[in-house]
Amino acid sequence: MDGRVWNIMEYAIEVLDVSMRFNLEKEKINSLKEYIIKLLKRDIDRDEFFALRNISFKVEKGDSFAIVGGNGSGKSTMLKIISGIFSPTTGKTIINGSVAPLIELGAGFDMELTARENVYLNGALLGYSKKFLHERYDDIIDFSELHEFVDVPLKNYSSGMIARLGFSIATIVNPDVLIVDEILAVGDAAFQAKCEQRMSDMTSAGATLILVSHSIDQVKKVCKNAIWINKGEVKAIGTVDEVCDAYERG
Repeated sequence: MDGRVWNIMEYAIEVLDVSMRFNLEKEKINSLKEYIIKLLKRDIDRDEFFALRNISFKVEKGDSFAIVGGNGSGKSTMLKIISGIFSPTTGKTIINGSVAPLIELGAGFDMELTARENVYLNGALLGYSKKFLHERYDDIIDFSELHEFVDVPLKNYSSGMIARLGFSIATIVNPDVLIVDEILAVGDAAFQAKCEQRMSDMTSAGATLILVSHSIDQVKKVCKNAIWINKGEVKAIGTVDEVCDAYERG
């Protein structure tokens, strides 16, 4: 079980009293054997760290919703719980529909393969059939603007080029929920504007957007509502202007 429950309610996402605890080992252990011995003896010195504490919020279908906060505030952890990558320590998330997560740059790509090959690999991981990807291949490459580099291994790509490819594949169809975490920050201004327009078109068509970005201007441009998380706790929830203004005031 990944901590998520799927239903057909009016909300795209419900986050219900979610907390996430990590164990931080304080001592250096030099081998697996030493770790197992210490584990059996219960002799491992560790601290507990709560990345999130008692987080609750709901996102309506078709909303464009931002999660803002400083570095280490718990934003990306929250996205990984919504995406099913992490299971919360306590609480649960209720998800309605398919989720396309764009969380970690290069996730789902094989850097030794070309862009052409990665379209089919990454698309398969997102649940697209080979036939569908073949039919939409030109659309994906057209949007990414990578025509000259489709047969180049991704290990030779810049981070911005990888972001272009990942976004183009994930948004070739409208998922029920699109999750975007900072990856657009590595692209150029023109491509960011192009992505912002596509995200706006997707929400207009009924998709739900969850966006994490350090660019408050981008958040205000793209999103309607927001939550501010600070040191793992909710500081404010409301309209994007209310929350972003509170965040900027500190």
